[in-house]
Amino acid sequence: MLCDSYFKNPKDVPLLLKKIEENVNISGPVRLMEICGTHTMAIARSGIRSILPEGVTLLSGPGCPVCVTPANVIDMVLDLSLQPGILIASYGDLLRVPGSRQGDSLLARRACGGNVASVYSPADAVQIAREHPETEVVFLGVGFETTAPGTAACITEAASENLQNFSVLCLLKKTEPALRALIEADDFAVNGFLCPGHVAAVTGSESFSFLSKEYNLPGVVSGFEAGDLLYSILQLTDMIAKKEPAVQNEYTRLVRPNGNPAALTLMEQVFTSAASDWRGLGHIGNSGFAIRREYARWDAAKKVSLRPGPSADIPGCRCAQVIRGVLSPADCPLFGKVCTPDNPVGPCMVSGEGACAAAYAYGS
Repeated sequence: MLCDSYFKNPKDVPLLLKKIEENVNISGPVRLMEICGTHTMAIARSGIRSILPEGVTLLSGPGCPVCVTPANVIDMVLDLSLQPGILIASYGDLLRVPGSRQGDSLLARRACGGNVASVYSPADAVQIAREHPETEVVFLGVGFETTAPGTAACITEAASENLQNFSVLCLLKKTEPALRALIEADDFAVNGFLCPGHVAAVTGSESFSFLSKEYNLPGVVSGFEAGDLLYSILQLTDMIAKKEPAVQNEYTRLVRPNGNPAALTLMEQVFTSAASDWRGLGHIGNSGFAIRREYARWDAAKKVSLRPGPSADIPGCRCAQVIRGVLSPADCPLFGKVCTPDNPVGPCMVSGEGACAAAYAYGS
């Protein structure tokens, strides 16, 4: 298989680039979008943009879960962190994301006395709850289908133990509804998608078939090595040149057509679909995961009566446009000046999967 050749033999890359160029000469300029934060960072780190033929533009889409979490939701969590008897547990990236005021983050609140802990997984938060029965431990469940099974597993574990002082604020989001909203927007201008390998490992490559079947757009489920990404770009440009859109699976060493049945069953057991707000994309029906009524005791939104306030972003921040791929990070007037990794204005500069952080670190 050509993919194996390019993945294992970098010396074959010039031939791959030549084939991409031939395709673009047939089709004309193409705009391709990755919708995975790990792809965003891998593309920038490997310098792929700098070697692609003229006429191929790579855009970053809504693939960073921290980035698409709206500012008013962050504000709600910031207020929660100062309530007595509550400990907020979350992944490290989310702790640094500002709400509607620059510099106001969970890390800043912790410095002011807020009870906040950084964890590597929801299992760590469950363990904290076991060790501190006097404290309500609220885990911020952020992510896409990739992290949803782990969060679901911890909810069922807490339920099996009747662990009353653990709950999850479910900020998990679904990939397909966001892609549909992106494609149906008036400013959409993308010819094909690099589909997220991590998400597809759970949902299956077939979960992206709607791209070609309903929107006549090609997609390739891609791995994360430079060889994966270059070969996936070749597959996309080949389909575009031939006008034969389909969804292909480059990441066959991990992704199966129907995904991970055990993970999907667990997600279905614990979660149902609900409308959700996205930074950059707005309010999208059935685009979020909500905890089922059977597990309401472990649903922080119900347990602590949480409701976000009015939407309000930091003035001047262009993360919403960057997330949709209509603005590159360098085109934001704050990029690298007011907004840096040490003093981020928006989440795209905070997260290790954010487009602005990748562009700042690698100049791509």
